[in-house]
Amino acid sequence: MDANYQKSGELSLPQAFLLLATNDTDGGPEVPPPVLRAGVAGAILAELDLLGAIELDGKHVVATGATPQTDFQHQFEIIRDRPGLHTPKKCVSMLESRAEVHRIYEGMASLGIVEHVGEKHLGIFRTTRYPEKDHAPEEAILQRIEAALGRAPSGARTSGARTSDAGAPGTAPSDARTTALIGLLYATELLGKVVPGADQGRARELANAQWPSHGVADELRMIRLAEAEAAT
Repeated sequence: MDANYQKSGELSLPQAFLLLATNDTDGGPEVPPPVLRAGVAGAILAELDLLGAIELDGKHVVATGATPQTDFQHQFEIIRDRPGLHTPKKCVSMLESRAEVHRIYEGMASLGIVEHVGEKHLGIFRTTRYPEKDHAPEEAILQRIEAALGRAPSGARTSGARTSDAGAPGTAPSDARTTALIGLLYATELLGKVVPGADQGRARELANAQWPSHGVADELRMIRLAEAEAAT
């Protein structure tokens, strides 16, 4: 699943989201497993949307008829071939998969971005973690996020530089891929961890325009309701 990265040097949205959602040092996820799976599923939807393979038609996600090359062909076929009308939330639910999370991790491990580390319990491998091995891809992503949120990229700040007017909300540069990623981070409540002090108002503004992020937020809302009911 590294073909696109090898050509462009840019991670897919699922890869970028998963990288940011993983602790750099211990390689464990920064959010509970259901949130991680929902976020990855939303990132796959956003990736397919950016590639022109799917789109939101009214309230439902539909295949466009285009068949771009993608590492998420299986997920595209699920949306295209499964009968019925699918809302963004339903698509997130259909695409949630522990196996897919593992596949994306392993793809990044093969690129040398993270490292596959198995932990043994009583001599048996029980858990796998993916600590960061190469920080450059994540740093590039973080710089684009900070720029889109109207902040001077932390890596570009120098002593004495003015940062107070780095960009007012609504005026910072952005791109479709970065905007989609910000929406996913906002929906999964990861943005504050990834970019401490991030402008939540600006992030909300960007996230509101992203239908995959709405699907993730709706799915997580239902998961929390189900957990609350189960606890009573």
